[in-house]
Amino acid sequence: MNLFQQTPHSNLLPFDGILIYHPQFLDSKKSHEYFETFLRTIEWKQDEAILYGKHITTKRSVAWYADKGFSYRYSGTTKTALPWSKELLELKEEVERETNETFNSCLLNLYHDGSEGMAWHSDDETSLKQNSTIASVSLGAERIFRFKHKKKNTFVELSLEPGSLLLMQAEIQHHWLHSLPKALKVKRPRINLTFRQFGMM
Repeated sequence: MNLFQQTPHSNLLPFDGILIYHPQFLDSKKSHEYFETFLRTIEWKQDEAILYGKHITTKRSVAWYADKGFSYRYSGTTKTALPWSKELLELKEEVERETNETFNSCLLNLYHDGSEGMAWHSDDETSLKQNSTIASVSLGAERIFRFKHKKKNTFVELSLEPGSLLLMQAEIQHHWLHSLPKALKVKRPRINLTFRQFGMM
């Protein structure tokens, strides 16, 4: 199912969850300013994971910020949150006003170019508040984002524009996987910020 031309604010999933896309959440000027600021000021580190018993360091870089310095475990590794920067807190408040939700943490990913992506996965860690909204802000290069149902042969694809906001809601993480496929023609970096609600603070 190709959703490039779908109406904003409508559910893009046919069943088992809610996916809402706001293509122009930030105007181009604000989007560019955030991108340049985060690229320069975020404490980026290469991500680490344990896969099939092997310790792997990814090409993409990550950072994790939150209300309090607490631990987040995924892919066999543990991350400790950093305190909000001024700009991150400002963007978080903009997302909260738009969504009428409250977020207490943000996981950031920096993809240096289209040779870096993300394999199929769900954001279903037990430390996340069950069925809570995950708000994903995209900055920098435009990239394709894909969803596939865990049991049915159903796929959804959309293009994430710079300055856009994608909301994953309800039981989506239980029923759907998502991925960021590699795009070798893309030479520019992309920053993705996923604002989350942790149940244990």
